[in-house]
Amino acid sequence: MAGSERAEKRGGFLKSLLILVLFAWVLRSLIIAPFSIPSGSMLPRLFIGDYLLVAKWPYGYSRASFLFGVPPIKGRLFSNLPKRGDVVVFEGPEGSDVIKRVIGLPGDTVATSGGMLVLNGRPVPRVQVRDFAMPISPNSPCRVVPPANQRILPSSEGESCVFAVYRETLPGGRAYEVIDQIESPIVDDFGPVTVPAGTIFLMGDNRDDSADSRIPPALGGMGFVPVDALVGRALVSFWSTDGSAEWLQPWTWFTALRPERMGKTFS
Repeated sequence: MAGSERAEKRGGFLKSLLILVLFAWVLRSLIIAPFSIPSGSMLPRLFIGDYLLVAKWPYGYSRASFLFGVPPIKGRLFSNLPKRGDVVVFEGPEGSDVIKRVIGLPGDTVATSGGMLVLNGRPVPRVQVRDFAMPISPNSPCRVVPPANQRILPSSEGESCVFAVYRETLPGGRAYEVIDQIESPIVDDFGPVTVPAGTIFLMGDNRDDSADSRIPPALGGMGFVPVDALVGRALVSFWSTDGSAEWLQPWTWFTALRPERMGKTFS
């Protein structure tokens, strides 16, 4: 009798565990998943240490959408193209997830000239706006692209790293802010190229510090990104830390928080 009860309890535990695993797979594969920002390539919108929720349903589902790549399907189910200006997470050439902004769709012609984005033969309007001051913290140093010089602004709350910021407005009115630090012939004078069918063209908002579709995978960039590599669309920031927290000092988990960055959505 005792052995039967133990077997029944063990069976109940395994059943509950299986249900939990299945629920986690469904949630993270089909609905929503977390993503943390590892670099400054999407400044000024995204800081290192920001945590986002990524919506999995907007573009359909492929192997890249599923937790652990299971099932390993070919192609994409319920496929929808992203819109220009969407901030998307995708599987990069080396297999890790990456976040960039959609600039060109299949058939679009993309170029840069003197740092200005040119889409389908027309310069994309760009105007300089207020400077952006990023608070310097353990996970967010004042990183600039040589030969640019650091601009550090002291204040009572600490030092900030200052960048010139521009507002770029895509056809259709989608606007966002970008950083342009230097004149770099590698990324500031690019193309034109035509985006092949089944792929998209992505760029980081920190234009001179982003290995994106302007750079081929052989040189460490992304090249044209297959639509099947899309994981999902950035939805909202739900957490942000400045990198000063220590696991063995729980009170630092709260002092490291950047609450003003939490709850930010993407237009």
